[in-house]
Amino acid sequence: MNSIRVRLGVLGLALLTGLTVPPSASAAEAAPAPTVEEQRLDRAAPQEILRRSGFDAVAPRLARALETARSYGQARRAVSREGAQLWRRAVDRAQGRGPAGGDLSRDDDRPLYWARLGMTREVRTWQPEFALTDAQRAALLDELERTSRGQTAIAFPHGKGLKRILLTGFDPFTLDRDIRISNPSGATALALDGTVVETADGPARIETAVFPVRWRDFTDSTVERALRPHLGKVDLFTTVSQGRVGRFDIERTNGAWRGGFGDNENVGRTETVPVTDPASQPQWTTTTLPYSAIVAAPTGRFPVYDNTSVTEIPAGGTQPVVRPEGPTPGSTARAGGGGDYLSNEIAYRATLLRDRLGLHDVLPGGHVHTPVLQFGAGNTTEVTDPEFVRNRLDIITQVRTILKVATEAANEAS
Repeated sequence: MNSIRVRLGVLGLALLTGLTVPPSASAAEAAPAPTVEEQRLDRAAPQEILRRSGFDAVAPRLARALETARSYGQARRAVSREGAQLWRRAVDRAQGRGPAGGDLSRDDDRPLYWARLGMTREVRTWQPEFALTDAQRAALLDELERTSRGQTAIAFPHGKGLKRILLTGFDPFTLDRDIRISNPSGATALALDGTVVETADGPARIETAVFPVRWRDFTDSTVERALRPHLGKVDLFTTVSQGRVGRFDIERTNGAWRGGFGDNENVGRTETVPVTDPASQPQWTTTTLPYSAIVAAPTGRFPVYDNTSVTEIPAGGTQPVVRPEGPTPGSTARAGGGGDYLSNEIAYRATLLRDRLGLHDVLPGGHVHTPVLQFGAGNTTEVTDPEFVRNRLDIITQVRTILKVATEAANEAS
C-alpha cells in the first residue's frame, strides 16, 4: 500500500432526581453526520458484499442494542460486545467455522470492513434519550474500532515450546477509484488469527489485528497503543499491507515522512510522522526480519524481493534523491522502501517502538508488502470472480509460508 477523538446535562440530572424535563440543546450533544468513509456504505457494491456474506444484519443488531441502552455504561457494554463479536465472526467465517451466510467466498475481508462502517455510523448518528457528550461518543467509537479490529483480542497461550508471531493488516483503501477493492493484508489477518504454523523448531502461534487507513488514527498512536503490550512477549512480528503488482517486498528501511496521499476519509498529510518524544525521533528505522532467508526460500507463486530503495534529501541538500541501496548518513526521509503512505508509517511506528523498547537486537520485525489483489481480466463491475479469489488465497498462503521461513531463520540466528 504505497500510496491509516463531562458534561452532565439537564435531562441526565432530571433522570437522576426523578423529575421530567423536556429535552433541550444542553441535554445532549448533537449527533454528528456520517464520515466520508461511512457515506460510501450506501453504494451498490458494499450492500451486495454485506448481503452475500450475511453481514448485513450486523449494524441493525447494534442499533437495536443501543436503543435499549439507558445509560452511557450500558451503551459502552453493548458496543464492546458487538464489536468483539464482529471480529470473531469475521475470523470464524474466514477459517471455515459456522455458516458462510451467503455465497461470497469465506476468505473475503470486505464484509468485516463494511459491517464495521455500518456499526460506526450507527454509533456516530445515534441520539439517545439520555445526555451523551462528544467525549463519550468518541469513547464509544474508539471501543468499537479496537474491539472489531481484533486489537483487544490479541492473546498468546502461556507455556514453553511455543513461538509467538504478531501480524497486522489493513482495511481496503482507494475506494473512490474502485469501491469493490479488497485488501489481501486484512484477509490474511482474518485467515491466520489464532492459527498455528508448524516450524522446524516447533509450533508457532499467530495473533493478528487490522488497522484503519486513516491518518488521524495513526496520529492518535493507534499502532503503539495496540502493539506496545505485546512486542516484548513475541518472537517475531510483521506489519503487512498491499504493495506492488505481482510481487512481495520485504521492506528494508522505513522513513519518518508522510507524503500526502489521501486516506479513506480523503484527507492527506504531508509532514514528518508525528510520534512521542520527537527530539529523539530518527529519520529511518530498519527491518530485523531475516530478509535474505525469506527472499531465498520457495514461499509461493509470487516472487519476493529484498527492497532496499528509499527517497531522501541528502545531508546539506534540498531536493529529494532516490537511493537504490538505502539512505545515506544524515539524510532526511522522504520515502521508505514502502513509500510515504500508511504502510510505510505502520512499519516505521512498529519498528521504532521495537527500538525504543530496547528490542532491536533480539526481536525480528518489519514490513511485508503483498502483491496488489487483482480481479480477473475484463471484470470491471462484479464484486468477485474466480481469479480474484484465487489471487487472494495464494497471497494468504504465501504470507503464512513467509512467516514459517522467517521464524525458522530467526531461530537459527539466535
